[in-house]
Amino acid sequence: MSQSLPFSQAAENNKLAISETLKTVLRDESHVLEIGSCTGQHAVHMGRAFPKVLWQPSDVTSMKSGLCARLHAEAPANVRAALALDVMEAEWPLENVDVIYAANVVHIISKAHIEALFRGVGKVLNSGGLLILYGPYKYGGNYTSDSNARFDLWLKERDRESGIRHFEYVDGLARAQFLTLQSDTSMPANNQLIIWQKD
Repeated sequence: MSQSLPFSQAAENNKLAISETLKTVLRDESHVLEIGSCTGQHAVHMGRAFPKVLWQPSDVTSMKSGLCARLHAEAPANVRAALALDVMEAEWPLENVDVIYAANVVHIISKAHIEALFRGVGKVLNSGGLLILYGPYKYGGNYTSDSNARFDLWLKERDRESGIRHFEYVDGLARAQFLTLQSDTSMPANNQLIIWQKD
């Protein structure tokens, strides 16, 4: 791998486990929008793992240069050029997508951004489409591990607007956009892969 490309060890660690779990979910010819593609490692990996799926990476403008560099160097043909997408914008730069995917995003962004994300999902996700979120959550106010409690403290010290979210809060935002919980799968390193379907 080129040393000039952006790199996330967490993305490298979890990409295979996620793609294996998604094998029973992603249908051929699906149009997937990835929000917060960051280093592009997931976009490249998922594009290779699902060659008949159209994968659309996106991120805020300030993150696009590194993302575009990786896509240019490594992305297969079914991975599109990166879009500039800020979830706070009232209108997103595409619509009518079959799947929206975001890994390690919800605990990084603020609650205002999370709520905007769900409003955007409600607008652009097709009926019957899937929202797939990966990352750590709290359930009934409790962490799933001591390491997640420490991670949450670190997140809030770094940025008080971030932090591990309550599943019930996120599920409520999903239900407000007519999204019904389909599955909640425990993943390595105390993460979850949560899938909702739009009614």
